[in-house]
Amino acid sequence: MAHITRRGLLQTAGASAIATTLSGCLGQGTGSLDSMTVAYVPIYPNMQHYVMEREGYYEDVPAEVTVERFSSGPSVVTAFASGDVDVALFGITPAMVLADRGTQAGVLAANSRNGFKIMGTSELVELYEQDGPAVFDRFERENDRKVRLGAPPDGSVPDIVVRYWIQEDLGAGEMDAVIDKSKVPPAKAVQTIQSGDIDATIIQEPFATIIGREDEYAELEWSGNVLENHPVTVLYANQRVIDASDIAQSLVEQHTASTEFTGNSPDEAASHAASVIGSGVSDELAEAAIESQASDFISDPHTITDQTATMGEFVANVGNIDEPIPTEDLFAFGPYDAIDS
Repeated sequence: MAHITRRGLLQTAGASAIATTLSGCLGQGTGSLDSMTVAYVPIYPNMQHYVMEREGYYEDVPAEVTVERFSSGPSVVTAFASGDVDVALFGITPAMVLADRGTQAGVLAANSRNGFKIMGTSELVELYEQDGPAVFDRFERENDRKVRLGAPPDGSVPDIVVRYWIQEDLGAGEMDAVIDKSKVPPAKAVQTIQSGDIDATIIQEPFATIIGREDEYAELEWSGNVLENHPVTVLYANQRVIDASDIAQSLVEQHTASTEFTGNSPDEAASHAASVIGSGVSDELAEAAIESQASDFISDPHTITDQTATMGEFVANVGNIDEPIPTEDLFAFGPYDAIDS
């Protein structure tokens, strides 16, 4: 594993296949905190990581930092649970899964909130504007089939938000009875809706911006209207990092600085994101996406606790966790409160 000195940050390649499974690898690393590994998935909501990397903020953390790129949330969960990863930027629901499995860790900071748009065909959007919660029944009558909606797997952050939208916000009934949901990874959502395989999708930036640029599609709803201030991704650290208060506080300090940088220099932050994410995300697209309502970057973990609890009920209902995780078991507020005092 290539290490990154405080004056020589280097990004490693993506993770290879991880052989161990989650159920058998819940221990954390026991080495000193002279070094730590920070893992991320290359998605737009992890904006702080891109700023921290490109602006050199990791250099101010008093430890040797290794950055490791993963292709998916589940692969990070496995690596974190095995102790291969000390810190991760990923969705709030993977953090719940790890806590449910007994992993000693906590959320140090929020990364993003309100981060999805539900995009649909122009036909579906027009029906929704006319009929609201009755849109699903009307669509089924007129098309002789249910609305087909693409989303990531059950229990993921976007899945939980769309469940809440249909069942609680609209009161339209149980999601599985109202729509035909298919599992569509975010990176494939644009292609899938363009091919006509789905009528709608819940999607993060910059994919929502890509879909919205085409006349055949429009925004059905913004997740910030569905479940106001719901979390998307977070900064999650194992107990070894949390116990090293100087490291944890410094990491949160740099995270907060990167959030401020993003607010003050959005185009530059977007350019940093594009340069790290790659995969066709140009500077122009990243800069357009940062103007979206679904680009809401924060650090204060206290701002997401209420809606985390709400989402936890749904994550438990789909079976990803046994029961909702109490706030005190999921969050580690100390480092943020120390720098904010």
